[in-house]
Amino acid sequence: MRQSYIHLLLLLSLTATSAADVTTGEDDEKCLKGVQDSLGDPDKRLSSWVFTNTTVGFVCSFGGVSCWNPQENRVIALNLPSMSLTGSIPSSLQYCRSVTSLDLSGNSLSGKIPPALCDWLPFLVSLDLSSNNLTGPIPSELANCRFLNSLKLASNILSGPIPASLSRLDRLKTLDFSNNQLTGSIPAQFSSFDAADFANNPSLCGGPLSSCGARSRRSLAIIIAAGVFGATISLLFAFFVYRWFFSVSAKGKMGKTGAEDGRWWAERLGSTHNRFVQVSLFQKPIVKVKLADLMVATRNFHPDNIVTAGSSRAGTSYRAILRDGSDLTVKRLHSCPLSEKAFRSEMGQFGQLRHPNLVPLLGFCVVEDERLLVSSAILLDDDYEARITDVCLTRLVRGSPGEGGDTSPFLNGDFGEFGYIAPEYASNPVGTTKGDVYAFGVVLLELATGQEAAMVAPEVAGEGFKGNLVDWASQLAGAGRVGEVIDRSIFGMGFDNEIVDFIKVAIGCVSARPKERFSMYRTYHSLKVIGTKYDASEQYDEFPLTYCKDESDTMNCYNCNSMSFLDLVI
Repeated sequence: MRQSYIHLLLLLSLTATSAADVTTGEDDEKCLKGVQDSLGDPDKRLSSWVFTNTTVGFVCSFGGVSCWNPQENRVIALNLPSMSLTGSIPSSLQYCRSVTSLDLSGNSLSGKIPPALCDWLPFLVSLDLSSNNLTGPIPSELANCRFLNSLKLASNILSGPIPASLSRLDRLKTLDFSNNQLTGSIPAQFSSFDAADFANNPSLCGGPLSSCGARSRRSLAIIIAAGVFGATISLLFAFFVYRWFFSVSAKGKMGKTGAEDGRWWAERLGSTHNRFVQVSLFQKPIVKVKLADLMVATRNFHPDNIVTAGSSRAGTSYRAILRDGSDLTVKRLHSCPLSEKAFRSEMGQFGQLRHPNLVPLLGFCVVEDERLLVSSAILLDDDYEARITDVCLTRLVRGSPGEGGDTSPFLNGDFGEFGYIAPEYASNPVGTTKGDVYAFGVVLLELATGQEAAMVAPEVAGEGFKGNLVDWASQLAGAGRVGEVIDRSIFGMGFDNEIVDFIKVAIGCVSARPKERFSMYRTYHSLKVIGTKYDASEQYDEFPLTYCKDESDTMNCYNCNSMSFLDLVI
């Protein structure tokens, strides 16, 4: 087995983080006390929440409460399902702003879903209010919970239409609106979900359910008459308004369905005066490539050629097959705040980056306000050497200070999911190399344990365990039981000692205190030492990406035009 931990280190640098900003109004103790006081608790399930304790992190021991760090009262999850709780959704939740998971399902809560819920808990990843007695409409403001992966509102008495604004929740993987009294048509963006997710809403139609049907003849006659008497000028006016609105809204949509709906931009690129624009290549080509060649190679950027849908900031990648059979990837950046001059300057620097584990950027093309990047399509070569793509791309999609852009990759939500965030980012969302080391350490633990960052399988950690992967691994390592952390599928295959050393490096990366955390330079060399007996190549030492050789915690320790570890990849 050819395995190089240096290869692994470079490959896994794809990990990114995102974090939550903290306001002066945050007070998790006040939040939980308000929840206890405002909810009816006939079974006394919340009576164990005693607030006379003043020790640090005391709320982390409360039933249903999980914390970012057991050493501080900062709640990350509040799970109170099936406790017979009554009353309305507590407004005191606004003091738990760092919460990412809220589960109040299976209770007897009543009243409306607060429209301000996402203002209170802006970093929610999972929201479960199913099986209660909630009434009223689904607030359109739920679209402000832009990190939501799971939204469950089933088995309530919710009424009215499904807000179209929820289509902006492009991260949604789980959705359940079944068993309510919802009406109207399902937004087209939800067509990919199962019909069961909308079942038992008698007046709901469209999407995965049956068609909403044609209008009655009377209504149709009225519409036709209005169209006739509206005259041609009204129709033309409506057409232009539609085209303008569609072009603006299409730019803001994300994902394969959203970002590529509407072929207006591809049609514009294919216009006669644009087709002859040259593609700038970093190495002198045998044959010059024009935009027209890319249009043909991507079938006019057809959705079927999409390789990676990306996001509204990261862009969409298309497979391109040139006439000579060359297989390339063309990325269309959805948002690039740089001027053409600044963009070309950045391209000149990025085009010089070469490394066996990086997908080379071959060229670029600037057409009006569109920015296209051309790169190799090989992510795994014949020797099974993996390659990272989109190196340094955050420089091209992040707004610069003073332009109203969000300059922090931890705040815009595009660079990573919850589970890899260093504890200190909850109170200070400013990127540091030690924060990057923490995220990298989490990935190392995922690799060695086979578990997910945000949770450990109950059959592995035990039914009573409430922490995440870092908590579990650190707990066993502290007790001298590192071997129990190893994924059973790779245990006992002759590499247990090396895997234990590997896990110890990971534990050194995820220390709760940044000052006690490994530097990336130490992490790199620790992994390199482990891999020496497996003929780890030294060729990677020549790569111009240098690591801090001390414990400095600044963002200038990575040499990619003074960019951070997070800036290197998306």
